[in-house]
Amino acid sequence: MIDLFRAAATLCEPPQPETGRIAKALGLPRAPTEDEYTELFVFQLYPYASVYLGAEGMLGGEARDRIAGFWRAIGETPPNDPDHLAVMLALYARLAEFEQGATELLRRGALHRARIAFLWEHLLSWMPAYLTKLLEIAPPVYRAWAELLENALLGEARKLAGMDRLPLHLREAPPVPMQAPEVASDVPGLVLVPVRSGIILTRADLIRGARGLGLAPRVGERRFALDALLGQNPDGVLGWLMAEAHHWITRHEAQGEILGEIARFWAQRARRTAAALGALRNAAGAPA
Repeated sequence: MIDLFRAAATLCEPPQPETGRIAKALGLPRAPTEDEYTELFVFQLYPYASVYLGAEGMLGGEARDRIAGFWRAIGETPPNDPDHLAVMLALYARLAEFEQGATELLRRGALHRARIAFLWEHLLSWMPAYLTKLLEIAPPVYRAWAELLENALLGEARKLAGMDRLPLHLREAPPVPMQAPEVASDVPGLVLVPVRSGIILTRADLIRGARGLGLAPRVGERRFALDALLGQNPDGVLGWLMAEAHHWITRHEAQGEILGEIARFWAQRARRTAAALGALRNAAGAPA
């Protein structure tokens, strides 16, 4: 398990000369190419926890600070990007390795508690949703990587007792407002923040949605692209976003048996988003 997490960490970084050897060790069909890495992790799914846990859906901020705080709590100096997926997986592997190697009972117990806290607070709080989306849009080599990583994480979740309450990232996340005027004022700013909306929308999703509605997708930042789509066909785009939210409810609920309150949190966020978008459509005179 330790080696799997450590090897998986290297696969969400730019391909290096040793990437092929690591991919082979993981049983992947081949090593990912630099183009595949760039398309997935640079253009579609940023591998940073703060994007999915932060109240603004952006890099850094309080979500990154909380993860850096964990490093300090275990007596380590946090790296520059403590919320990068590669760094987080490598840290989890280190915690497990140190726990296994500890000879003193008290130290082993402390490391075990730290490992549980990091798993549930900082990994399981966002990674199941992230990997769900990655499995939908990634090329085959990265889908195989994500399947290995998802199975490993859920295996750890089954093995290690969960926390007594929601992770702080989720407890303090602001919800999507329910009043139509508030929703109408900034639809992209609401639905593009995963921890608020309960959904993850990539550039590929926006292109798919646009084509399904017969609209012209715009190239560029997601907020700009979604704003442009709403300008072309607000009712159709709101309906598509509602369908996406309902789809995410099902995805989250499917993981409820293992993830418990975390899965219920994400499902409830997606449910609230669907309801808020429906209220906005109703206010505009269209059937929800």
